[in-house]
Amino acid sequence: MALVYEYHLFISYRRGGGDAPDWVRNHFHPRLQRLLDDNVDYDVKIFLEDGIPVGGRWPQEIRDALQRARILIPVCSPKYFRDEWCLAEWHTMAKREEIVARDGAAKAGRLIYPVIFSDSENFPDWAHERRMHSFRNWNKPHPQYQNTPEYLDFDREMERMVEELVEIIAQAPPWCPGWPVETPAPEPPRPSKLPRF
Repeated sequence: MALVYEYHLFISYRRGGGDAPDWVRNHFHPRLQRLLDDNVDYDVKIFLEDGIPVGGRWPQEIRDALQRARILIPVCSPKYFRDEWCLAEWHTMAKREEIVARDGAAKAGRLIYPVIFSDSENFPDWAHERRMHSFRNWNKPHPQYQNTPEYLDFDREMERMVEELVEIIAQAPPWCPGWPVETPAPEPPRPSKLPRF
């Protein structure tokens, strides 16, 4: 295993329920990928959970990708901060920021680039300590949204975000195999529905 980053970005989002997963898949991720590819001279790799093949070891692949990603992009909604996997992803990168800041290798607070999908009033206080890029005005999940005039505004907002991300990616510290990765504890087994004799 090579001692290098594998991904430039890791998109963290709540996978179940609501519109955020569809928005990420239909609009945010594809546009982010194309805009970054147009603005840098290297092949951009973005980790999105959808890329894990059927039969893949899901928790281990998430851990590996998270440890080998330069920057975390959390797609924030109120339920994001109630999802144990999302919190583990955020806190993993926050811990890395602490380690990097302590070592003086990079600025603290530059390894997490949060975007607001919805609300933000109900985010925890520690999340409000970070400046976030809001996409509340452009959070339509449906594919046909690309055919509306409003989508041009979404595209311009994405361009502004990509300008910042190019700089942040370049400032990421060198990869370190000792960076911690937090993951939720496995769920306890569910009780059997079969009657006991």
